[in-house]
Order: sequence, then structure tokens, then C-alpha cells
Amino acid sequence: MEFRVLIFSFVALMLAVTSCTKEVKIDIPGYEKQVVVDGSIRVGEPPIILLSSSQNIYSPTDITSYLNGFISNAVITVSDGTYSAQLIQVCTDNLPPGTEALAEAIFGLSIQELQQLPNPLCVYTTFDTQLFGQVGKTYSLTIQHEGKTYTSTTKIEDPKGLDYLQWKPEANNSSIGYLYGFMSDNASTSDNFMWDMKKIGDPLFTKPFGPFFNDAFFNGLAFEFTLYNPMSFQDSTYSENERGFFKQNDTVVLRLSKLGKKEYQFFDKKYNQIYSSGSPFATPINVPSNIEGGALGVWVGYSSWSDTVVCQP
Repeated sequence: MEFRVLIFSFVALMLAVTSCTKEVKIDIPGYEKQVVVDGSIRVGEPPIILLSSSQNIYSPTDITSYLNGFISNAVITVSDGTYSAQLIQVCTDNLPPGTEALAEAIFGLSIQELQQLPNPLCVYTTFDTQLFGQVGKTYSLTIQHEGKTYTSTTKIEDPKGLDYLQWKPEANNSSIGYLYGFMSDNASTSDNFMWDMKKIGDPLFTKPFGPFFNDAFFNGLAFEFTLYNPMSFQDSTYSENERGFFKQNDTVVLRLSKLGKKEYQFFDKKYNQIYSSGSPFATPINVPSNIEGGALGVWVGYSSWSDTVVCQP
């Protein structure tokens, strides 16, 4: 009797479960190509715009596919409020003689790396010094492409420096050490920063793993902090035990750049997305953009403070 009751209960349960199932259809929106803007302007440097098309998630992710996504038929204008100019295209396969150092700064790659690319890399920029970045100015960006207009503005903030920066050797190995900086933060402002570094003689600055930060946790405080060596991870002269350290007698340049709040939020979310990519426990992140009109990306102004340090006690 108990066995028949058990069977009846099991059958009733299965009928209840199957009668509650329902086919659910989810409409996943199709891929829509968008304009991607990677634009910046620094104090004393020209505006630099890399314009490309977003890629389908199933598209190849090699360097050739990335270079093929460059948009070459846009009209781009930058204005500081009183003076404006249309940017020109500069490509790695038609650099004017004597502009190699400028090209390295513009593209963020060495001349050797640029020459090894499978296709030319192009950006929009200008050699008009009237549009080189100046502290306190707000720069407007206008992009016209295939009947659409995209706009953005960014301001080059007043630079903020450190009170001091010095090298200190390790207690158990005096030939290597870290840099120690001291900052007095202004309590009346909300500041956002990016830092990078290079050795004297290097053409390019190197970013650390997490180059962007703000003063949310130290607003108004004065404190000392430690800086590691981001160049050492690509330098074969450093052993595994020396990675992150500065060697005694190294001469390095620290560059501390301020940027706006919206621009910082873009990079903060972007790097969080990069670091959490592939993690099943990561929260989905929508990277914000300060580009109006439907494009993705960022237009950012940097003000820079720099200091040169000889790594000696």
C-alpha cells in the first residue's frame, strides 16, 4: 500500500513539473557596427585621434583585422573655443623625413615596431601648433562620418605634482629598490590621475598594470606611497627576482597626468573589464563613453607633471 502511494506521488509530481514547463525564446539583438574613438590631447602636443569600426564578437582578433578597421574617410575638427582646424591623416607608410620621434609619440610604438606592422597604422592629427594642448583650455571634437556627427569635449586640467620622489634600496639587496613619493592632496577638489614612466633615453613611456586612479580614498590627505618599475617586465636585463624594482643608478622619469571625471570613469571601467574578462564570477560592465551621437570610446585631455630621479641613496 505504501509502495503504491509512493508511485502515485512520484507520477503526480512529474505531471506537475512537466505541465509547468514553457518554451522561452530570447531575441538577441544582432551585431551593429559602431564608430570607435580613441582620442587624446596633451599639454604641448597635438590632438591625436584613432578612428575605427567596432568588431563583431565572432570576428578575428589579430592585428591585421584591427588595422583593417581603420576609418579613413572622416572629417575631424578640433577647436579650443577660439581657434579650430581640420585634422589630417598621418600613416606609418608615408611619414615625412625627420618625424620618426613624433611618430613614436603619436602612435605609442617604436619605429621598429611600426615598420613591422602588416598594414599601415593611421591617425588623425595636426602639425598646427596653435592646436597643441594648453593647460586650462577646453577642446571640442567634431567627427563627421557617413552622414552622422559625433561630438565631445574635454578639458586639460591644472597639473598636480608630488611633494617629493626618491629611491630607497631594499634592506637585503642595496642594488635594487622602489621609488617612494609623497603627495599632499587638495580636499576641495576631486582629482583623477594616470601615471606612466620611462628610463632616460627611452622614446616612449610605459604604463603600469593599473595606470588610472583617483583621490576617492585619500582626498585631503598627505601620505607616502610606493611606485614599482613597469619597464622591468619587458626588459630582458632584469632577472625574475628584479622584476618591479629599479636598479641603483637607473635614471627614470615619472609622469603624473590629470584628467576629467568622465574620462577617468571610461578608463576605470575599461581596465576593470579587461582584468575580469573570462571570469564567471565577474559582474558585467558597461564601459561609459563621453562621445555624443552614438559612437564608442573617449576624447581625453591630459595635463602632465613630471620628475626625473636618479636611483641613488
